[in-house]
Amino acid sequence: MSGPEPSGGEEAKQAKEAEDAEKFSFMATVTKAPKKQIQFADDMQEFTKFPTKTGRRSLSRSISQSSTDSYSSAASYTDSSDDEVSPREKQQTNSKGSSNFCVKNIKQAEFGRREIEIAEQDMSALISLRKRAQGEKPLAGAKIVGCTHITAQTAVLIETLCALGAQCRWSACNIYSTQNEVAAALAEAGVAVFAWKGESEDDFWWCIDRCVNVDGWQANMILDDGGDLTHWVYKKYPNIFKKIRGIVEESVTGVHRLYQLSKAGKLCVPAMNVNDSVTKQKFDNLYCCRESILDGLKRTTDVMFGGKQVVVCGYGEVGKGCCAALKALGAIVYVTEIDPICALQACMDGFRVVKLSEVIRQVDVVITCTGNKNVVTREHLDRMKNSCIVCNMGHSNTEIDVTSLRTPELTWERVRSQVDHIIWPDGKRVVLLAEGRLLNLSCSTVPTFVLSITATTQALALIELYNAPEGRYKQDVYLLPKKMDEYVASLHLPSFDAHLTELTDDQAKYLGLNKNGPFKPNYYRY
Repeated sequence: MSGPEPSGGEEAKQAKEAEDAEKFSFMATVTKAPKKQIQFADDMQEFTKFPTKTGRRSLSRSISQSSTDSYSSAASYTDSSDDEVSPREKQQTNSKGSSNFCVKNIKQAEFGRREIEIAEQDMSALISLRKRAQGEKPLAGAKIVGCTHITAQTAVLIETLCALGAQCRWSACNIYSTQNEVAAALAEAGVAVFAWKGESEDDFWWCIDRCVNVDGWQANMILDDGGDLTHWVYKKYPNIFKKIRGIVEESVTGVHRLYQLSKAGKLCVPAMNVNDSVTKQKFDNLYCCRESILDGLKRTTDVMFGGKQVVVCGYGEVGKGCCAALKALGAIVYVTEIDPICALQACMDGFRVVKLSEVIRQVDVVITCTGNKNVVTREHLDRMKNSCIVCNMGHSNTEIDVTSLRTPELTWERVRSQVDHIIWPDGKRVVLLAEGRLLNLSCSTVPTFVLSITATTQALALIELYNAPEGRYKQDVYLLPKKMDEYVASLHLPSFDAHLTELTDDQAKYLGLNKNGPFKPNYYRY
């Protein structure tokens, strides 16, 4: 039976604890944790308050400066010390002495060549097409003027067109998507390219004009992405269409413009609607956006998607890809739609279909994917919660009413490349990405393999229109022939070591098909 502890025992125990606390320094931290936690909570409370007006002004930039800042893509080697001088004011020549181009810095050509060579490794189908048709030169005599994103992947397309016999002049369809080093590599290779990242609106149209308005050279084919090039030719140089054999267009916006021209009886040449070809819709629009939406948002905002409330405007192929990616990461996704069929698809895929005005106060991210105009208006922007992220995945920069934000009562802060904080008088801020332009190509990169599919489709469409006998195509808009879609897909199957099953003669007869395709009617929905 033990008796009471001696009076000296308590002192010895305390001395032992003090010795242990000194020996293991982390104990001191643990014993003070409650005090630290209380202080941390206070700090957080202070941190979440809106900044003072004075504080905002000290950090802000002018609207004009914010809108024209030039930043390179993640893969860029741009020399920032050269950013203040406009490429239009520089006198540059390539190693062959040619100055028939306008890029940020021709000295970046070596780095751009590496980017193009890396892209070629994952664009085997386009390279295969280049090798198969190089001897025939199916584009010999073709003078192609193009207006697309200028990236390593489109550079592989441009150089393929040149290898097939074409002469090319190129500008950018987006002021933020050009990879400067790739443009330099194209200029060094002899392509007349006029583009750089961070062009102003005036620069944008100047570059297009330099591609079209050339002494001693007149285009006979157009490759467009968005319809701006086609619009410029119609507006400024309509006589050029007398020599144009066809237009190839790959965006929703551009195709919509072509159909409007056709309906009005103003389309004076055949046009190929690449956007609605199966290989563009199902691969570039769906699978590419499914991966690149997350890439663009992560690089610009570091946002965590789990539990975030996101509204995706439009449930076409682009919207479907975006929703699938966001849902997989645990986001709560809403969809807005005008089409009852697409709306029903969204419902069946587990998304709630709403009007934007119903959820605008509560959502954390707003993504537009419609190709329409004024989808997100100033009224919507005024009602958004603090720190809501707003971005666009459609080609057109008209989906978000950015113009309405350029008013004296709102302050613009450029906080990162392609990231602006728009600050209201009460301190609320909305995070606007790429000034409402295409998020993935402005703020990140897109998968090379899927662009190989689109680029191969564009190349075949150009070859088809350029070599078509007179009378095959009228002054109208055409879809890519089904057989051509299947051919593009077949070129990409070896990358997966995929082996197609062949129909027997009896099976082909039973289905009423040619053994070599096409395997589906034009009305088939993949």
